[in-house]
Parts: sequence; structure tokens; C-alpha cells
Amino acid sequence: MEVVPALDPASPRVRFGVELRRLREGAQLSQAAVASRLGCTQTQVSRLEKATRSPSKSDAERLDRLFGAESGVSFVRLYERITAQPGGPVWFRSWAEEIEPTARVLRSWDPLLIPGLLQTESYARHLFLQAPQIAPDEAEERVQTRMRRQRILDQEKPPLLLVLVDEGVLRRKVGGSEVMREQLGHLLEAVRQPTVSVQVVSSECLTGLLGAFMIAELPNGQSDVIHVDSSIEGQVTADTDSVTAIWKRYEAIRAWAYPEHISMKMVEEVRQEWI
Repeated sequence: MEVVPALDPASPRVRFGVELRRLREGAQLSQAAVASRLGCTQTQVSRLEKATRSPSKSDAERLDRLFGAESGVSFVRLYERITAQPGGPVWFRSWAEEIEPTARVLRSWDPLLIPGLLQTESYARHLFLQAPQIAPDEAEERVQTRMRRQRILDQEKPPLLLVLVDEGVLRRKVGGSEVMREQLGHLLEAVRQPTVSVQVVSSECLTGLLGAFMIAELPNGQSDVIHVDSSIEGQVTADTDSVTAIWKRYEAIRAWAYPEHISMKMVEEVRQEWI
């Protein structure tokens, strides 16, 4: 049986969910109807109401438009109170807390870095410490959040993780030679798991330069959900047009990928170069 952690009834995330359910039921709207307005799934709306999913800014804005000022509730203000709390960007928490742990398959592409689910602690720490004006304790909190996120790979039934990385990532120095050797060694270990696949993509693949993304394939016939990176705020959506566009880009990138056995040989060769 799933154990649900106790939630603080005074927290803005709980208040967000309580008000959403109250207004939805008052308007005689189903969760599916609200989901269609938000561009997400009925399950995601259910988890918003139960406060087991963090809302996005667009969720809050669309709910304010849906229920109007006369409702006496500002979902945007509640969202702002949520984002003021520690624990990383709220737009990403909805992905890490709800989508990844329940996904059947996760497909990942990154043209610049080793993806977060396969980063070592040292690699992640050097990345976070490079953020402008970040305090050391905040960077460390983000590192530990990332390490906890990786626990989905140790679940009894982990998702199938299919990773594509640009070959330039293998030589992009993060931290130093020791950090890079450890990180590339970690990749070699990761692919020994039957549920993890890593392929290196030729640097001649220009399609992938548009940015990193992930595709989550969910169970029970639910719509695929994507997470697309940006330099300001990432996007998490199940919008059909957006998902289709990312799927097409993923397949175009995958056409430039080396088979896994060749990819791992490349990883080992570059690992030996980090002396």
C-alpha cells in the first residue's frame, strides 16, 4: 500500500489544493474538465487537489481565469507563496515529485550535460555552485534533492530510462579530471542495469542544439508528458502539439546516435583521457 506523507494543513500547497477542489465542485466541474483547461491529465488535477503535486505558474494563471476574481481566491498568490519555500524550482518539482516516479519510460536528451538522473554527487555539486549568487547551503540543498530524485532508479519497478547525450558532453570539463573520470565511470556502471540505456549522439547532429528535454510515458493510457529546459523557467506539459513536436525532435536526434556498445566504448576512451 502506498504511504502518503502527512501534509501541513497550513502550507500554501495544501491551501491551493483545497481551494481548487472547493471551487471546482462549486462550479460542478469534473477533474477531467479542469484538466482540459490546464493542458494536463485528470491524475495531475487530482494530485493538485491532494497537494501531492506542485502547481506551475501557468496552472495558477489558468485557474484564476477559469474561476475569476469573484471567487475570492488568487491562485497566482498561492503559487508565489509556494515558490518562496525551499526545495528547488516549483515548475520542476511537479515533474520530479509526480511524473518521474510513476513513469513507465523516461526518454532524455541533453546537448550540454550529463542528465540529472545519472549525475554523480560531485558533478552535480560543481554545476550548482556555478549558479550566479548562489549560497553554498542552497547549492548543497539542490545537490541532495537531485540525489534523492535518482532513487526512482532503485524502485522495485523502476522506469525504463533511455538517455541520449551529445558526444561533446564527455569532454566538457565539470569540476576537474577526477570528477569527470568518476562521472563517466558512473555512466558505464549505470548501463549495466537492464532498465538504463545510454547512447552518445554525434556532434554533427544540429537538431539537438535547440535544448534539453525529457519525455515521460505514463501508465494506464495516460497522455505522455514532456519537460523542456530553458534558461529562465522550464516547461512541463501534456499539450498534444507540444508533445508531438518533442517526439519528432527526439526521433531526429536518435537517428544520429551510436549503438550503445559503441557509445560505451567512446565513454571509456574519453574517461581514460581525463588524467
